[in-house]
Amino acid sequence: MGKRIELCVKGLAVAVVMAVSSAMAFAQEERREVMLETSLGNVRIALYNETPAHRDNFLRLVESGFYNGIAFHRVIYGFMIQAGDPATRDSTVVAPQVELKKIPAEIHFPQLFHKRGCLAAAREGDNVNPERMSSASQFYIVYGKRHDDAMLDRAQQQLDKNTQSTVVLPPEVREEYKRIGGTPHLDGQYTVFGEVLEGLDVVRDIDWVPTDDQDRPVDAVRIIRAYILK
Repeated sequence: MGKRIELCVKGLAVAVVMAVSSAMAFAQEERREVMLETSLGNVRIALYNETPAHRDNFLRLVESGFYNGIAFHRVIYGFMIQAGDPATRDSTVVAPQVELKKIPAEIHFPQLFHKRGCLAAAREGDNVNPERMSSASQFYIVYGKRHDDAMLDRAQQQLDKNTQSTVVLPPEVREEYKRIGGTPHLDGQYTVFGEVLEGLDVVRDIDWVPTDDQDRPVDAVRIIRAYILK
């Protein structure tokens, strides 16, 4: 029995070392970057290596010119800005011929969470999409708000309800929501695959534009051009 326990402990130690080594490898690998030139300013984004399918799909669409002329069609004050619907493309911009297909979820919570400035994939609801597969092209950038303990406790209650108590905000994540803000009630349910490096003020300005009762900006805000930086 003692030998069996010793082997289990050794096996667990090896697994932990492998997990840490894998995380370090992702962190050390250079991240790809994309620039979104919008009608309100530029937003520079880094894509996470921990979510390779989403990273590669986003790069493919950017390279094809898919996002050029696309509007931010859903903007909710104090929450997020959403784009990527090809139906919102400026009619003067030629649509590229590119295949669009849903992406399997790559949810890595609590490592990747909905902090202010995160880039995440939109998706259909759990009732029709229980696997939480991501939209082929639509994404959102979180602006959110700073939270205090009472707000975080309410967010945890909502998470408990939506995830059957499987998603718990750890202390270090709660501290980040207090420090920089975000939208914690989405954690563990959507794929976060990047973050804003520069231009968070532009995200704020888009988040603050007047909208109609469908959350569409009254005056269209568009991605004029998206291109790969590295």
